[in-house]
Amino acid sequence: MKKIAMQSVQMAIKLVPSPIREKVKRSERLTTFYSQSIRRSGLTYGEPTKRTKKKLYREFVSHHNKLIENVSFRNESADLLVVVAGESGHEKTIQNLKSLNLPYVIWPAKKDEKGCPEFNELLLNQNTGSHVLLINAGDILRPQSCYMMSALLQQDSYDLLYCDTDITADPKKPGSPHFLPDWNPELQLSAGYVSTGVLIKRELLNTVQLSAVSIAGLTSELWLQKSDMRIGHIPSVLVIRDEEAHARQEVSALEDIARLTKQHSDAVPALNVEQKINHVQWPVKEQPLVSLVIPTKNAKELVKACIDSIREKTLFKNYEIILIDNGSDEKESLEYFASLDALPEIRVIKYPGPFNYSAINNFGVSHANGEIIGLINNDIEVIKPDWLTYMVGHAMRDDVGCVGAKLLYSDGCIQHAGVVLGYGGGAGHAHKYFPRYHPGYMKRLLATQNYSAVTAACLLVKKSKFLEVGGLNEQDLAVAFNDVDFCLRVRETGVRNVFCAEAELYHHESVSRGLDVAPEKAARFNRELEYLRSQWHGYISHDPAYSPNLTLKRENFSIKRREEFTALGPTTF
Repeated sequence: MKKIAMQSVQMAIKLVPSPIREKVKRSERLTTFYSQSIRRSGLTYGEPTKRTKKKLYREFVSHHNKLIENVSFRNESADLLVVVAGESGHEKTIQNLKSLNLPYVIWPAKKDEKGCPEFNELLLNQNTGSHVLLINAGDILRPQSCYMMSALLQQDSYDLLYCDTDITADPKKPGSPHFLPDWNPELQLSAGYVSTGVLIKRELLNTVQLSAVSIAGLTSELWLQKSDMRIGHIPSVLVIRDEEAHARQEVSALEDIARLTKQHSDAVPALNVEQKINHVQWPVKEQPLVSLVIPTKNAKELVKACIDSIREKTLFKNYEIILIDNGSDEKESLEYFASLDALPEIRVIKYPGPFNYSAINNFGVSHANGEIIGLINNDIEVIKPDWLTYMVGHAMRDDVGCVGAKLLYSDGCIQHAGVVLGYGGGAGHAHKYFPRYHPGYMKRLLATQNYSAVTAACLLVKKSKFLEVGGLNEQDLAVAFNDVDFCLRVRETGVRNVFCAEAELYHHESVSRGLDVAPEKAARFNRELEYLRSQWHGYISHDPAYSPNLTLKRENFSIKRREEFTALGPTTF
């Protein structure tokens, strides 16, 4: 009944004239009440219905076809060899390749008595093609695919290029599009998201010895050996995948990736067959000291729940807690903080003055002894005991900067699973309000992956990296977007930021916190939003962790609606 009631309310709201709706939105009490009611109804974490998805995709396909209709397929410009991977189901693919007059070879990808077949040996016997295009048995190439990919590979000097795909039971009908982000190494190792439609320079393949037995594994193995290679992405559906074949290939490809990850790195992968995800644990060899910085003003019960959960549940034990008291004046809070200060692993340090989230955390870091800094909100509560083990494993890697966690509201809905730039013209949380156990778009709620930014409600980073970029921005971003700005500055130093899906914690207080719509708060928020937009407009116009084919109107990974269409992918060659 609650769900039906909220649906009726939503429909009624749409009938209210826009000026009145905008006026109501400025009421902090009403907007907070409405958002909480929507979430509690279980109505909306924003995922469109199957019918809506099909409609949106049909509109997208129509728009996209107009963009590429003038791109003619000229195979004389596409000097390539197509490698068809798979033990069976080649007939449809071969028929497609013959119609396009493309040379091909079948890669059985089957283990023999000696172990894995040699991909390199397969290529040695082929004289055709300066580029190699890998597709799975059962896949179909769109006529423009090879020319578009080859032209871009040569034009922009990429070593490897991949495209979006559509998974369908009937190639004549749009199915389930996979709109991919730009190159995302952690997502590749955990989910194998690039698994067909991969174009590679032949000269690159000649420089490495490969033992992969799948396209997803080969892509992963290339990166594990050549992490500096240039990888490009065409956000266009150029490969149509067979639904049945994809389901058959998925687990074996993840097994291949897990084997290769273990072979070429110190990481320990574990395949979750039910979720079809690799959980990758990076080693924590030296047990670095982690300084967990927790700012607070009063809020004894929140702080107690936070600290008790850390001390009682966390398996990784080499940490210190630095509680920053920003002007507490409640007797029971002060007494509790004094008792904490007597504990050997906890220090309570007073920070007088007005609330400035950036300044308070910078102050806390200046008192930290740890090699790793953990920025922790006072409303965080540990769920999974190995949260810190997984996060420290990532934070200690030379090529990783900030590491964020999966955060849940008290009711179990997703609060944070990575930050996407561009939502609402600024930034927002990926899959916000989705149920805890929902797989998300392309399993992106289950998979550890790279995002441009993560929230500082629970963030780990090397202290050296924190100091290198000057910490959080105290002057321009006292309250909002300071973590986004910080993560982007860290990313600009040449490292990747990571959302660690294995680390799960509650983020309680955010459920009931009011919106910044009081006049003075709204003015401050708008100033900070404008700073973010001016400073990071490039990421806001295109976040590499997100597809340009997906909406920025909602945090739900839905396909763009007609009014959001812009030029997608390469259109002139």
